[in-house]
Amino acid sequence: MLHAVRLIESLAALVSRTAAAVGAVSGLICFVLVCASVGYRYFLGQPQPWIDHAAAWLVVGLVMLAAAETQRREEHIGVEVLTNRFRGPLRRGARILGVISVVAVAAILLREGIETVTFTKMIGIATNIEAVPLWWLHLLIPAGAALLLLVSVAQLIVLLAGGEPRGAAPRDDTPAATE
Repeated sequence: MLHAVRLIESLAALVSRTAAAVGAVSGLICFVLVCASVGYRYFLGQPQPWIDHAAAWLVVGLVMLAAAETQRREEHIGVEVLTNRFRGPLRRGARILGVISVVAVAAILLREGIETVTFTKMIGIATNIEAVPLWWLHLLIPAGAALLLLVSVAQLIVLLAGGEPRGAAPRDDTPAATE
C-alpha cells in the first residue's frame, strides 16, 4: 500500500514542481516588465500602464503556482515554536492536523475561485488590457488552489499510511539530520 501512496505523492510532486517552474518564469517576466516600465516612464517619459497591470497579474500567478511547492517542501509559515517541542505521536498528530487545515483551506479556495471565475465570465468583465477578459486571470485562483489541494491530500495520505512526506528538508530530530 505504501508503494501506491508514494506513487500518488510522486505524481503530485511532479505537478507541483512543474507549476513552480512556470511560476518562476512568470516572476522573471514580471521583473523584465517592471524594468521596461521604469525605462519607459523615467527615461522616455512614456508610461505604459498596461505593464503595471500585467506585472500585478504575474505576481498573482507566481504566488498561486508556487504555493503547492512551498507546501510540498514544508517551507510554509508554521507554528514551529510550538510544534518543535512535540515528540512522537503528539508531533505526528500536530502535523496531520496542520495538513488537514491546508486541505480545508485549499478546498474552500478552490470552490470560491471557481465561483469567481464563473461570475466574472457570466458578466463579461474585461481587464484594462483590451481583449483580455478578467476571468482568464481569475483562473489562477482555482488552478493554484487545486495544486495546493493535490499536494496536501497526497501529504495527508502519506501521513495516515504511517509514512513521512517527501520533499521537506530533514528536521533536527530526524535520523538524516543527525548523521
